[in-house]
Amino acid sequence: MFRRFLGALALCLLGLSSAPALAQQGDPSFNVVNRSGRLIFEVYASLSTDQDWGRDRLGDKALPNERSFTLRLPQGPCMWDLRVVYERAGGPAEDKRNINLCAVTEVVFDGRQTGQTQGPQQRPQPQAPQRGAPAGPTGNPSFNLVNQSRVTVMEAYVSLSTEQEWGPDRLGNDTVPAGRNFAMRLPEGPCLHDVRFVYENGQADERRGVNLCDVTNLVLPLQRQ
Repeated sequence: MFRRFLGALALCLLGLSSAPALAQQGDPSFNVVNRSGRLIFEVYASLSTDQDWGRDRLGDKALPNERSFTLRLPQGPCMWDLRVVYERAGGPAEDKRNINLCAVTEVVFDGRQTGQTQGPQQRPQPQAPQRGAPAGPTGNPSFNLVNQSRVTVMEAYVSLSTEQEWGPDRLGNDTVPAGRNFAMRLPEGPCLHDVRFVYENGQADERRGVNLCDVTNLVLPLQRQ
């Protein structure tokens, strides 16, 4: 009887200890960190499946340089798109897409990849090629993914630059540890692709309009443009 009591007690304690971990897996709350050297006046966070940015989550506040802001989000889906706007009245914006917020505690905005805002409710979509316009170069876009970063690559997405979706994770059940290579086989055809790689720490490396027919080895981390 005493042994049964100890067994039941152990199961209860195990359930209590594992509950926070399970809840944390679905908690996308995080800290917005400003390292841009300027003020952030607007912060937007919306599910990657949504079409609109939604409301400004800073409200009437501003986020100074080298300060952070805790953004509380409801538990549930983990994949979110983020946008911050610098300055006032439609200043430059910095976007981060398809971030697994359940896997990170902070997201840093450094102001290096900014563009003009198109209104807080609008999301820029890839422009479709004009009728009669050249489709771009064609050839063999296959390449070797060379991971020279210090962390493992968990996901890899490669899609035509004319497409609006990233498509499936091309690594599947594989990963690319630091210092290893992975042969990415793609069908012959258009050369211009968008690429996105997600590391085990939740950070992503992304480039648009890459001519993969001119690339033999695509080295991570990608060079800043």
